[in-house]
Amino acid sequence: MSKWIAFISEHASPLAIPGGYDYGSQNAYVGQIALELSRFGYHIDVFTRRDDMTLPEIVDWAPGVRIIHVPAGPARFVRREQLLPYMEDFTHYMDSSLRRGRRRYDLIHANFFMSGMVARELCKRWGIPFVMTFHGLGAVRRLHQDQNDEFPRERNLIESEIVADADAILAQCPQDAKDLEVFYGAALDKLRLVPCGFDPTQFYPMDKDAARREIDVMAGHPLWVSVGRMVPHKGVDTIIEAMARLRDQHGLDASLVIVGEKIDRHDGDTIPEIGRLKALATRLRVADRVLFAGRRRPDELHLYYSAADLYITTPWYEPFGITPLEAMACGTPVLGSAVGGIKYTVRHKETGYLVRPHNPVAVALYMAHALRAPAELRRLGRQGLVRATTQFTWRKVAQRVDDVYGEVLKARSRASLGGLPTSCAESP
Repeated sequence: MSKWIAFISEHASPLAIPGGYDYGSQNAYVGQIALELSRFGYHIDVFTRRDDMTLPEIVDWAPGVRIIHVPAGPARFVRREQLLPYMEDFTHYMDSSLRRGRRRYDLIHANFFMSGMVARELCKRWGIPFVMTFHGLGAVRRLHQDQNDEFPRERNLIESEIVADADAILAQCPQDAKDLEVFYGAALDKLRLVPCGFDPTQFYPMDKDAARREIDVMAGHPLWVSVGRMVPHKGVDTIIEAMARLRDQHGLDASLVIVGEKIDRHDGDTIPEIGRLKALATRLRVADRVLFAGRRRPDELHLYYSAADLYITTPWYEPFGITPLEAMACGTPVLGSAVGGIKYTVRHKETGYLVRPHNPVAVALYMAHALRAPAELRRLGRQGLVRATTQFTWRKVAQRVDDVYGEVLKARSRASLGGLPTSCAESP
């Protein structure tokens, strides 16, 4: 018999447009795993907050996958940092749906801490087991952003309660598992390593010169590419500072293309981080070498990855980081911060290079080294492609998720037969 799974992803809908403020690896993770699991025979309902009045309540997105837009708070965009007050409405909607018998779910898979709040409450009311993927932890964010962290202070307490009650917790990389253990006391027998992935039909190698012609970039000139949201903790300023050091200290030259939010001629006003980065590039006299390409469709991104001699990403911290995988899948080596998931997916001097965050000196050194070692770059690119395709396709990730679901459902079944309390029932 096929299983019915409720995904909860309160702010990150699979239908969101890549490149937007709140679009990140969680949107891709939820959508791609739902699609892959449907091919294994699961039926998936993805519950996400309605942020547009024109959205229908239910969207039949793919065979076996529905997107359900939950009326929780105003039907417009609300920053995720401000969504916590609406989670009671979110819970009420799902609870009412269950009471009306619209669907009986075998398991809930919650994504992000607010979704975990909802799943935990439904588990207590209905006895439905739940699996948790955090996509970032409040304690880690607060450690790096301090007073700039705009999430409510109670986030850490909420996450601790979820860790205590979840049937299983999917850590996206070894650092994520360690943080869950150190900051939240997560039991080791609950933790399972399940990374993000990539779609090999969307990200694949192509001829570098052909890719550059497609995106109108000069052939034969060294090119770096960076892709991501334009927010300070992504550390794009480190790359720009390294560009100046590459010129001033190493006597070398390259261009940088930054792919991110939709921009226009007033982008410095509407997206403060872009304005800050442009001002930095001007001050460091590299503005003529830094191009802000704006948002690009998912089917265009492989052109940028393939066009690059080196993909660069230097965040302060990163729960996983999906873009290095996409670059590796396109045969492009990665220069990245040795943080979170990046130091898991990228192997230093095997598929790319790793440096400490906030370190433009080291980034410039590896930029210079890359320009002087084209044969090594080709080797790193080939090895990165092998690592990505053998370990990190969405199909392989979904197989791991399927294994965890099986473990959880078997454990719940044994507990039920033996009259043992479940995780939620044990909670005070």
